[in-house]
Amino acid sequence: MKITGITFLVITSVILLLLTILASTGIGFAPVFYLMIAGQILFFLTVYKVLTDDYKTSKTFKDGYEDHTPGLDE
Repeated sequence: MKITGITFLVITSVILLLLTILASTGIGFAPVFYLMIAGQILFFLTVYKVLTDDYKTSKTFKDGYEDHTPGLDE
């Protein structure tokens, strides 16, 4: 199974949210510390995965934004 960049982003976000919740509830130092280290490693893996993802698109800068039709001035 190929794990995409967005999957890494969701997993990293959930782990770091869990870290915040556990740190605020006064849980022991060791679980919070190891979760923090795991979150940092996942963060760097996420950045690497997103930047090296083989993503192709047919859109160009001339296509403009998705929510604004090019050439129409308001």
